[in-house]
Formats: sequence, structure tokens, C-alpha cells
Amino acid sequence: MPLGVTSASQVSRRHFLVMGIGGAAALVCARWLYNPDAEPARSPKAREWLDARRSTIVAAIVPAMLGGALRAGEAAAIARDEVIAGVDRAVAGLPPSVREEIADLFALLAFAPARCLLAGVWSTWERASTEEVGSFLARWQTSRFALLRSAYDALHQIVYAAWYGNPRAWQAIGYPGPPEIGAS
Repeated sequence: MPLGVTSASQVSRRHFLVMGIGGAAALVCARWLYNPDAEPARSPKAREWLDARRSTIVAAIVPAMLGGALRAGEAAAIARDEVIAGVDRAVAGLPPSVREEIADLFALLAFAPARCLLAGVWSTWERASTEEVGSFLARWQTSRFALLRSAYDALHQIVYAAWYGNPRAWQAIGYPGPPEIGAS
């Protein structure tokens, strides 16, 4: 092989290593700058895992991810709050190693430069439009980088688990609820 020419497997391996190192560095940087010791006060509703910062991110993601499943107006706000509480319960029940990975993801999303550059959400989570958040989710869902696709999958799974685990969602999909054990 001529000098300076590399095979496709070497390029992809090199690219994989560079992206892995870059992603790891970004997560470490975001986690370091996030500083859990300086974490904001917990949201007014007692949460086990979600703090105010994480709740804000979930609150921005829920309408974009659930789309038409949420009704408009006050009912949507109530449903969104119930999904946030469900996400809190779902993540709190996961093994510590998985909770740590999800904490790293939320630290990355809370870190403004990462939010802008990786997610493409230039406004704060409180001010992000549903369309802006939906675009970020669509980019991550179809990203060529497995790390971003995995992050999307994690967000998708916990939000959908919280929504479909909520009895308020059952009527909309025609689910009568779990069968009663011992009922004749």
C-alpha cells in the first residue's frame, strides 16, 4: 500500500476512536461543569431522582416526543407533569449504573455549549419550542453516531414508559387497565 494511503477499515477504526474519545471527553467535561454539589434546589414537587434542572429538560422533551398524544391546554400540562413524575419513578427504580449513565446524559443536555452544539437547541430548555426540541430528537434518532442514537433511545424509552404507565393514557389507546387478580 502506498505511503499515506490507509484502508477503509483503518479510517473507520480511527474515526471511531476519535469520536469515542471526543464523546467521552464531552461527557466528562459536562459532568465536571455540572457539579452536582452545586445542584439547584429540588423542584417543588418531591422527586426522588429528578432535580429542577432535569425536570426542565424532561418538560421540554415530553410535548415534542408525545406529540398528539397530549391534549391541548390545562389537560396537557397535567399530563406532562404526570409524565415527569413517571420519569422520576422510572429512573429512580433503575440500577445505580444505569442511573449514573442517564445522569451523565442529563448533565450533557444541561450544559449550555453541549445543548447548543450536540442537540442544536440554542435557547434554554425553558424557552425551547416544541419544534426545536422535536428537531433535536429527530437528529439524534437518525444520527450516524451510535452514542447519540443510544441517548435518543434512552430518552424515548423512559418518556414512553412514563406515559403508557399512566392510567390517564390508557383510555386514549383503548386499554381497559390491568386485569384484577382474583376477580371473578
